[in-house]
Amino acid sequence: MTSELRLRPVRDDDLPAFFAHQQDAEANWMAAFGPADPADRAAFDAHWARIRADPRIVNRTVLAGDEVVGYVAAFPVDEQTEVSYWIDPRRWGRGHATAALTALLRELPPGPVHARAAKDNRASLAVLRKCGFVVVGEDSGYAGGRGAEVEEWVLERPAESADQPGH
Repeated sequence: MTSELRLRPVRDDDLPAFFAHQQDAEANWMAAFGPADPADRAAFDAHWARIRADPRIVNRTVLAGDEVVGYVAAFPVDEQTEVSYWIDPRRWGRGHATAALTALLRELPPGPVHARAAKDNRASLAVLRKCGFVVVGEDSGYAGGRGAEVEEWVLERPAESADQPGH
């Protein structure tokens, strides 16, 4: 079902689809650490302008055929690389997040990659585990998408090495 899935750099004409995807209340609850007000278009535009201007951030649009179904990103947090993704909730359960994250990971330089997920976000945890991430810790923080403090898992995908087939 994901054979036609592909990634490309984010373009200006992708942003309306991204904005529409983040209007889903269930998706915001699941993601937890999204915007406090997903309907604030000015904040959305400012966020995307900032992250697209930063050459250290890898942003990719996820396409299924010619349809924009989400995005994946890799970005620096202190000395680490962290990944994130957002898939249109109407496309959940089709393997798009796993396929997109797998493709993004192939673009990144060798080394460990990190991710975070709200502890109750089972779907995101499943995607991360399928992509080789393991839980290495826990944390909590204020989650704008829930308007509350949320506990989260901290995950890591270990650095790839030639002596470990399949990694």
